[in-house]
Amino acid sequence: MGSFGMESEKLEMFEVGPCKDSYEMGFLIGQRFSQRIRNRVDADTILQNQLRPFAQTPQSESLLKALFDNNQSKFPLYWDELLGTAAGSGVPLLDILLINFKKEILAFVPKEGVKSNLEDDSSNECSDVLVVGESMAIAAHNEDANVNLVDHTYLIKGILPNGLFFVGYTYAGELPSSAFAFNSNGLAFTLNSVPPAEDEIVAGGIGRNFISRGILEATGIDEAINKIRSSEVSTGHSYNLIEISTRRIVNVETASKKRISIHQVGETPFFHANMYRHLHINQAQDESSISRLKRANVMRKTTKGDFLSILGDADDKKNPIYMTGPSLHTLCTAVIDLDEQTLSIIEGNPRKGDVSIVFPLSPKKLINGHHDNHL
Repeated sequence: MGSFGMESEKLEMFEVGPCKDSYEMGFLIGQRFSQRIRNRVDADTILQNQLRPFAQTPQSESLLKALFDNNQSKFPLYWDELLGTAAGSGVPLLDILLINFKKEILAFVPKEGVKSNLEDDSSNECSDVLVVGESMAIAAHNEDANVNLVDHTYLIKGILPNGLFFVGYTYAGELPSSAFAFNSNGLAFTLNSVPPAEDEIVAGGIGRNFISRGILEATGIDEAINKIRSSEVSTGHSYNLIEISTRRIVNVETASKKRISIHQVGETPFFHANMYRHLHINQAQDESSISRLKRANVMRKTTKGDFLSILGDADDKKNPIYMTGPSLHTLCTAVIDLDEQTLSIIEGNPRKGDVSIVFPLSPKKLINGHHDNHL
């Protein structure tokens, strides 16, 4: 496995497929990472303090039924993948479903029982700096998550029966990928959660994890946008879509009621945290995102090094871009270089630039089950 010799303990990659069906793929992932999935479920305070208790109440019944029925009927294969993951890991299916639909459910959990409101949204943050200019085309992404998710992630390289493969950074027990990923069509994406106001969230819509799992199989940006567009989402999301062959990056913001806004990234560097930038919507004000955007706006953005300096910045102690706790941590940084055609994962502060692993991104097909470039 050539370049994987130097990967750290934390960043484990599992190659799976081609499988006879989606259930088997999920089962093998669940089996391989059963301990990590169990550890994640045991450490996940949002699951324990909010999602599980809510799922035991009568008022959750109609919401969960609608959520489960709608997503299973629209994405039966990905649903089977989750059934497999639950079986393979030995974790109860309900727990696996609850963590995959966390954002779609949390909006409807009555607030009074919740000890701290912070726990709610601070589960996944992220910062992206994007540019497509003459001298460089880069998407750089900090994957930020609640401290309870540290060490509860892995990389999945999924090989599909049609020869397509994808690599996705995956939260234990969730569909790949709710973070960042690429596929052998030369399409990559990074994701940012966004905070639509409560009255903008529709119960029982399509889950974000299912949409991003679908984008993993898209041929390019246009098909990815069609997949995003055709899903009636429950809550909002921000997608940074990157296409190697056309040297394009677009930021797509979505919300319920089929709302979508598309921003083509050009020479002006574009920073995205966890608030909407261009879709007009009633949204919760996220102090951390406001601070991160303000700080990124005043920093230099001429070179790749500048982008890494922005993502490594902790100038604002209270709301840093690079997060080191107590509650939020930057787990890693992904840098997609459209000219080098690589995706690099950096662990530790990206300013230091210690690359753990590099993937080639040029579109390619599997030849007789092997890559043509010794990946």
